[in-house]
Amino acid sequence: MGIGRRRFLTLAGTAAAGAAFGAPMVIRDARAQAPQVTLKLHHFLPAVSNVHTKLWTPWAKKLETESGGRLKVDIFPAMQLGGAPPQLFDQARDGVADLVWTLPGNTPGRFPGVEVFELPFIGAKRGIANAPAVQEFYETYLRDEFKDVHPIVVWAHDGGLIHANKPVKVMEDLKGLKLRSPTRFAGEALKALGATGIPMPIPQVPEALAQRVLDGCVVPWEVVPAIKVHELVKNHIDIPGSPTLYTATFILAMNKAKYAAMPADLKKILDDNSGQALAKMAGAMWDNEGVAVSDMVRKRSNSITAITPDEAARWRKTTQPVIDDWIKAMKDKGLDGGKMIENARALVAKYDKV
Repeated sequence: MGIGRRRFLTLAGTAAAGAAFGAPMVIRDARAQAPQVTLKLHHFLPAVSNVHTKLWTPWAKKLETESGGRLKVDIFPAMQLGGAPPQLFDQARDGVADLVWTLPGNTPGRFPGVEVFELPFIGAKRGIANAPAVQEFYETYLRDEFKDVHPIVVWAHDGGLIHANKPVKVMEDLKGLKLRSPTRFAGEALKALGATGIPMPIPQVPEALAQRVLDGCVVPWEVVPAIKVHELVKNHIDIPGSPTLYTATFILAMNKAKYAAMPADLKKILDDNSGQALAKMAGAMWDNEGVAVSDMVRKRSNSITAITPDEAARWRKTTQPVIDDWIKAMKDKGLDGGKMIENARALVAKYDKV
């Protein structure tokens, strides 16, 4: 019994000593795996949306992997942190969220420079052309426009389509249609073409379509499944070629103080996954999902058509006054709108060749 007890005490002491020595090692390992910086990313689309699952989730994972787990991004979709989509930019500015994904067009007139890409028939058909074009335009001309935040990336999606409860083959078919417009210039273009553009945040669109408050909407293919457009209307009308009827611009904006407080090595990882690198990733996602979604919609036996090139030229001529009015408005602000359009088109053409 005595020997057994001594052996037990010896073994227990050894185990206790080992535990005492090993405990800090376990804690150190846990600390090494714990995020050093955690960023909250807030956006307006549901968690099932392609942007959430195929852009922001892989991007966040990439940051986490490259930082060895020290940089983490928690994503809050569908306005889970509160507020309305037009308030997102100010949430980043004020630190309500560390990062926000939003449309500058949600607050019309506040960011006049980036609106050049939202004018009718400026953007290309492909997101992979529009996205880097807008990012380069920002780097050259718009840094002061977004000085209240730290922009991670500024970009535009691929060409949008008209989705309606009736076929549209010519301009006259648009007369009287109430269509959700994503930007003020898309709304003005629709008005010039005979429709009524109704500004409305994306989350409100499904109910408005279901209740027949809207006859349709203007959105790119990518967002169609997230808001069930293909279930609520059966006609999808494309505008052939480049430039296209409309595109919308986006910004992933970061709170300036949060960025400034990050360790230098984590800033570098974030910077390496910002700007043109992220713009090209976003543009490719829109293009890839555009193909997948259009194929899915076609299999549902929905009608997918395109107006003729001659009709597209007619639409372009009809919407030219929207561009002319914008140039005049920019002149009143002391800005050379004509030069901005020239530069925007040159950048779109540059990347549309790649």
